[in-house]
Parts: sequence; C-alpha cells; structure tokens
Amino acid sequence: MAKQIALFNHKGGVGKTTTTFNLGWMLANKGKKVIIVDCDPQCNLTGMVLGFKDAKRFTSIYGSNGVTNIRDGLAPAFESRPALIEPVNCESISGRMDMPLFLYLLPGHIGLAEYEVTLGVAQELSGSLVTLQNLPGSLHYLFSKTADKYNADFILVDMSPSLGPINQNLLMTSDYFIIPMFPDYFSAMATESLASILPKWSGWAKQAKKSSLLPETIYPFPDKHPKFLGTIVQNYRVREGGPAKAFGEWIDQIKIGVEEKLIPVLRENDMLLPDELYIKARPIKSYQSQFNFLNPSFVNDSIISQPLLQVSDFNSLIALSQKHQTPIFDLSNEQIGQQGVILANTKTSMERFRALFDEGAEQIITLTKNAGAY
Repeated sequence: MAKQIALFNHKGGVGKTTTTFNLGWMLANKGKKVIIVDCDPQCNLTGMVLGFKDAKRFTSIYGSNGVTNIRDGLAPAFESRPALIEPVNCESISGRMDMPLFLYLLPGHIGLAEYEVTLGVAQELSGSLVTLQNLPGSLHYLFSKTADKYNADFILVDMSPSLGPINQNLLMTSDYFIIPMFPDYFSAMATESLASILPKWSGWAKQAKKSSLLPETIYPFPDKHPKFLGTIVQNYRVREGGPAKAFGEWIDQIKIGVEEKLIPVLRENDMLLPDELYIKARPIKSYQSQFNFLNPSFVNDSIISQPLLQVSDFNSLIALSQKHQTPIFDLSNEQIGQQGVILANTKTSMERFRALFDEGAEQIITLTKNAGAY
C-alpha cells in the first residue's frame, strides 16, 4: 500500500512545489514508484513538470479523454454523478535514458478550488445528504485507487498555502507530513500558528472517524493517524560554508520554535513517530553526543526538530531545472550550457544538492519503513 506524504505549510513561498518534485525524483532514483500530486489550484507543480507556461497548454490535458487530472477524478463524488471514482491517468515523468524512472504526476486543476466550499459543508459532519457524506473520504479514495493502478510506493502531495477544508482533509488523511520552511520571520510565526491549527485538525479527524455518517459511505473516511516526518528549511544564502548570518539566526529561531512549541503539541495529539525512529534516521550522531548528559526527552525533541533537509538557494540551477523539467541535481552538461571553471563550479553545487536530497530521501525511507513495526 502506498504511503501518502503531505507537504504542507500555510505560509506561501517556502518551496513546497520544488521540494515535491526534487524529492519525488530522488525517491524514484532509489527504485521507488512515486506519484506526485498537484493539489494547489495554481497548478505550479503541473506547469513545472510538463513545461506549461500558459493556460492554453493546460487545455491539452484537460481536454483529453478519460480522467486526466484531480478535478475530473473527484467529479463523480462532488458532482453526484452516477459512476464511481476512477483512477487518474497520470503523466509519466521521463528520466535519463540510462536510468528509467517510475515517477508519475497526478495533474492539478484550477477548478479544484470550486470544491472547497462543498467539502467544507460536508466536513461539518452534520449533513444528512448521502452525497455530502461521500465527500470527506473521496480524496483519499482517488489517491488510493490511482496508487493501486501504478503500484506506487509513495504519494507526495503538494498542497496550497491555505487553511481551507481541502488542506485539512489532505493532511488528516495522509500517513505522514512534512513542513517546508523559509528562514524568515513569517515562517517562525507560522510555526506557532501550526501548533494551534494541527491539534484542531486532529480533533476533527478523530470525530470524523467516530461519526456514524462516514464509515458506511461509498468512499469511507480512512482511519489514518498522520505522523510528522520533519521540516525542510531551504532557500537561504550561503556565506563561508554556512547560512549567512541573518538566515542562520532565523533557522535557529525556527528550530527552537519547532522544538519548544510544535513538537510538544504533536506529541500530545499522537502525531509523532516513536523517538527512536527519529534518532535512527537523523544522520547527526555528533549532535546527539553533545546532549548525552541531558534529559532523554529533551535530547529526542532536539533531534526531532532537526530538519530532514537544510538546503541553500539554488541560484541559476532553479531556472535550468524548470526549463528542462529536470531536478537540480540531475541536469546534464548540455542542459547546463556552461564550460570550463563555471561548469565545474555548477557541477560541484549540483553534487552537494544531490547529496542533500539523497540524505533526505533515505531518512524518509527509513522513517516510513520502520514505522510499521511500532
């Protein structure tokens, strides 16, 4: 069964889309079958992967026969059609000729936003209409059926920066979640906000699972208990081998906020994996040894607050990545279009990013593989 991972932060501009693409590609590089899902009505992930730069290009998939995007996939439930939800015909993402990928895109649709209000009404859990009772479980049902079609190992869900009903549903019907961050004041504040929002969403999900309205529907609400995998802090400038001073200070503030405010709340609401899994997955042995004389729970919380990934800005690589629909660490010399020392420096940066995303992917594999044993 595919493991669904939501990438969520209600603050925009934190790199959810680029992270979904690059992390999904790296997991596929490691032999995993991965579906990346565009759940943002702005459809940035779809545009990035397929190279679409204007609305006319999107009509090529929206006008295709069959179920080719998230809105069409959900239409039987949200538009009360006399047919069951069917798997989406995903777009296959091609890798290098010498390294075929099992990586697929479930395209987004701007019309997904049209379903927000209806889902919000359904998720009040007080409606008696059968059509409304079907909606809270429909997103997970669509993803599960599509994952079964492609025999996927992972589903990575790129979410919009909002606190609406769709995001509430997506996160609480996922197996795991990651919180991307940008090192600034607003991400630090978002950490406090998330410490308030996530317990409320968790409480809603617990109520939904106990509701007498949802278990017997066509699309049952899943019995999921989403667990926090970690944060991803990215897009900061580098000075002398580390984050520039201003960025470094905000990165420290974010880690403190995650440790002191977010993790305790997640622990209270059963949204954390066992501490030993984080310790096993995090490649920070030297960091752990610095705290071996302190209270074990403090040590564990400090380790959990360490990011899955801490990635500097991509500079010119991001534009090349988007132009060639290729992750920043897999661009060819031809795609880079540079020579000599400049090319050598670019390749050095690429290898650093490759190592970072490799490390992040390994942590995800380790955390999600071993979670079933607990």
